[in-house]
Amino acid sequence: MASSTTIPLPPRFSYPGVLRVIAIIGIFALISISLQGADISPRAFIEGLPYMWDVLKDMFPPRVDRLPNIGVLLLDTFYMAVAGTTLGVLVSFPLAICAARTTTPHGIVYQLARAGVSLARTVPDLVWALFFVVTVGIGAFAGVLTIAVDTLGFCGRFFAESIEETERSPEEALRALGAGKIAILATYILPSCTPSFINTILFSLEKAVRSSVVLGLVGAGGIGVELKVAMDTFQYDEACTIILAIFALVVVVEQISTRARRALLEEPHS
Repeated sequence: MASSTTIPLPPRFSYPGVLRVIAIIGIFALISISLQGADISPRAFIEGLPYMWDVLKDMFPPRVDRLPNIGVLLLDTFYMAVAGTTLGVLVSFPLAICAARTTTPHGIVYQLARAGVSLARTVPDLVWALFFVVTVGIGAFAGVLTIAVDTLGFCGRFFAESIEETERSPEEALRALGAGKIAILATYILPSCTPSFINTILFSLEKAVRSSVVLGLVGAGGIGVELKVAMDTFQYDEACTIILAIFALVVVVEQISTRARRALLEEPHS
């Protein structure tokens, strides 16, 4: 006797409830209000197209004679990103341990660590850059500190979440054998989280390279300072060279990061 297969019927249409209708109307109303509040003007965009074309024409051909100087500034920008990321990651490790429920030494320490990570993450990096420019002066050091704080907020959060998501059974087995908190942390939790940590650090470095360019616009060092000067003085051909150099740096860093992530995280073939 041939077995019959039951074909599942498509879900029947059901009218949305009152709350869902109100939510949909509210979303569309919010979008409409936002578009009006943002002062979006298609007319201004159309009128600005000729000026955009003029700027683009002035950008080409780029000034290749400025490449040596731009290359030095680009390298300084990369150094700034690496230094800031390294500093932020080093501080993120102990802070993440305190900010994870499973490894924090005390409830008060947990709340303080969480608050610190949230503060570093929620305040925009440009605000931190302005703060450090005022306090430590214009230059790369302000950019390094800004990237460090931004990395602290980014890595601290994901490090803590990775620690909290580790399997509890091996930890309980180690504790039953008499292992202390530090031993469990060093021999099980941190090694288990290493792949996630590496992935987060590499993403943080990519993010720092892109941020370091923008930070220069407010005086926090890097090639962004040179880009701002070129734009302010209407040297659009030099600005184009800087933009292309920044693009090349970001692409190279992303490619290296992707290859490093693949080499470090993929399991060896048997």
